[in-house]
Amino acid sequence: MVEKAGGVDVSFNAIGLRNTTLQGVPLVDLDLDRFMAPISAHVQANFLTARLAGRRMASKGSGVIVTVTSIPSRVALPLMGGVAVAMAAEEALTRDLSVELGPHGVRVVGLRTQGMPESDTMVEVFGLHAKAYGITREQFQDLIAERTHRRRLPTLQELAEVATLVASDRASAMTGTMVNLSLGNIPD
Repeated sequence: MVEKAGGVDVSFNAIGLRNTTLQGVPLVDLDLDRFMAPISAHVQANFLTARLAGRRMASKGSGVIVTVTSIPSRVALPLMGGVAVAMAAEEALTRDLSVELGPHGVRVVGLRTQGMPESDTMVEVFGLHAKAYGITREQFQDLIAERTHRRRLPTLQELAEVATLVASDRASAMTGTMVNLSLGNIPD
């Protein structure tokens, strides 16, 4: 299929994993399998996808790999299970891919976002955390939004627009870095 399409110009790696038992539980109460599930799923999927795309892109001398993580990669938050570790590992993978693929004309850029309530995964995650705190999902979402400078959460549309920008030639100087979409929750 790649040959028919003429190659791979952009690889957008956004990995999701149902979180019904992975978050909302203290680490000391979490079993190893539940802790490792997001680490294995997120990191493996990003690695396999980037490896295949990176090979194709490097052989033609151009391309952009875009990864997506979230703020637990940089901020200590309770009840995240292995998700924070997975996000941090994905960011390290993004940097490592960039340094190896850069000389071959391939850029690798990560997008680090705050939870986006439009996403089915975030609805589920916000619900798990709300339950752990004894509040409603809406109250938890408001609590998270209050931590941002704009007192709101990013949208999927905003993520898509930034992804489009970083995948374009207008961002040709960006590689090996994370774009901060936390609305100021993480000051960079």
